[in-house]
Amino acid sequence: MVVQDPLLCDLPIQVCAGGGWGAGSFPGGRGPGFGSATVLDLKKAIQRYMQLKQEREGGIQHISWSYVWRTYHLTSAGEKLTEDRKKLRDYGIRNRDEVSFIKKLRQK
Repeated sequence: MVVQDPLLCDLPIQVCAGGGWGAGSFPGGRGPGFGSATVLDLKKAIQRYMQLKQEREGGIQHISWSYVWRTYHLTSAGEKLTEDRKKLRDYGIRNRDEVSFIKKLRQK
């Protein structure tokens, strides 16, 4: 099924077999709202995807994810995903929605 998806067809098989972005990536599968998936689940999926991508492309060997999460917020539709335990559906995130990184402002 992944091989036939036009957006995912270029991903190697090990991404899905290794628990990357396949149907079992989030606790609720890939359905609308991702079931019971949380922001933390999304962060872990991003980490796993980037790790596999770096292994395939021979890029940077180590990314300090504690630094990334300390320095950047994930955002969706202009809203910061600040609570790791909050469900994605509570933020209004559905299947195929875009998320991006935004630099955190320093607190004085």
